[in-house]
Parts: sequence; C-alpha cells; structure tokens
Amino acid sequence: MNSEQIGLMAVKEMSFWDHLNELRKRVLISLLAIIIITSVALIFSNTLLKVLLIPAGGMRLNAFGLMDGFMIKFRIALYIGVAAAFPIWGFELYRFIVPGLLDRERKTLLPGLLVSTCLFVLGVLFGYYLLREMIHVMITLFPPEVAFLPAADEYISFVTFFLVACGVAFQLPVVITILVQLRILNVNILKKQRRIAYFILFAFAEIVTPVSDPIIAPLVVMIPMLLLYEGSILVAVRIEANRLKSSHEPLTERDNPFKETKS
Repeated sequence: MNSEQIGLMAVKEMSFWDHLNELRKRVLISLLAIIIITSVALIFSNTLLKVLLIPAGGMRLNAFGLMDGFMIKFRIALYIGVAAAFPIWGFELYRFIVPGLLDRERKTLLPGLLVSTCLFVLGVLFGYYLLREMIHVMITLFPPEVAFLPAADEYISFVTFFLVACGVAFQLPVVITILVQLRILNVNILKKQRRIAYFILFAFAEIVTPVSDPIIAPLVVMIPMLLLYEGSILVAVRIEANRLKSSHEPLTERDNPFKETKS
C-alpha cells in the first residue's frame, strides 16, 4: 500500500464531525490572524490612508457622515488585514484539504499557493503605479460647470477595488495552470486561441484604463498580462510533458492492480 492510498484511507476514516471540527479549527485560526492584523493596521490607518492618497496628487477628500471618519479607517484596516493574512488563511485552507489529495497534487498545491501570493502582490503594485494617471485623467473629464467634491468613502472604494482587480488579473497563470491540470485546457487550445486571448486581454485593459489615449495606456496594462499568458503556455507544456512521461512509466508490482499474486 503506497502513501497515496494510506492518505485516502485516513480521510475516509474521519467522520463528518471530525471534518467539521477540523474545519472549525482552521476557520478560527484564519479569523484570529485577520483580526490581529486588522487591529495592527487600524493603529496605522492614518499612515495607510496617506499611502492611498499619494496617487491622488494632494486631492482633499470630503466626508459627509458622522461615522465616516471611523468607518474609513476601519475599512482600510480590514482590507489590509484580509490581504496581509492571506498566507495564513491560505495555508490553513491548504492544511484542511491536503489529507484528501494525492502525493503529486500535494507537491504542486503549496508552491502554487506561494506563486499565487507573489502574483497578487505584483498585481497590486502594478495597479498602484497606474492609479495616478488614471485619477488625473478621470478628474479632467469633469466639465467646468460641475464642481468635483471627492467623497472619501467613494475614493477608498474605487482604489481598493482597482488594486484588488489588478491583483486578481495577475492570477491568470494560476487559473490556466489549474485548468490544464484538470485537462479542461491544453497547450494546443492555448496556442490556437492566442488571438482571442489577446483580444480579451486588450478589452480588459481598455476597461480598467479610462484615459483619453485608446492605444498606449491599454498596452501598458496589456503587456504584463501577455507575458503572463505566454508564461502560462510554457508551464502547460511542462505539465503535459511530465504527464506524458509518467504515463509511459511501467507499473511496479505494488502499483499494478491487475498483476496476479502467487498463492
């Protein structure tokens, strides 16, 4: 009996309540990590707000509700808490599902989690770099007859949504890798549909860059995503090569269920 079979048997031996208790333990650890990091971020919320205001170029925000001052700080701290605690609650999720995985799946899941975290951070930093020009152009779209009074709540919502969207967009290699591993996509499809993929990426870049220039600015957003897409194809080639190699390996006596045993 190999290690994969032992792992599956251990999972089957766990009752429903055992799984529920294990899930509750992982959720509590994840929530505790989010609460602690959010509490720390709340202490430095003024500094974090100043960082988010840098792309606005000195623009002064307005609050129109009595509770807006606290809620703005709390929302910033909560966003930071959830994002910064991702390595912890992501690892707890990994620990919850790993007993039911095969050895080869376990070996790829944890590195995939680390890669996903790095790509999300790169996406957020890239979005932060684009914010200044985007905000400047959006302000210039107001006609002279309209007085622009930026609301603090709306500004924070827009900035955080845009940064998260960029972080999620940089998950493209992770999504493609998962689809290839599940045999939903393959290298041939990724190569043959490259033009359609490029068009979709360019359309996405047009949507997230509301600037007057319809070519240069979207290309700045599109180029990193193209590199990620092409990198995903290289990863897919490696996955299919390993899959083909493993399919040609002869079964050992232990792994071959059809081999007759001597009585």
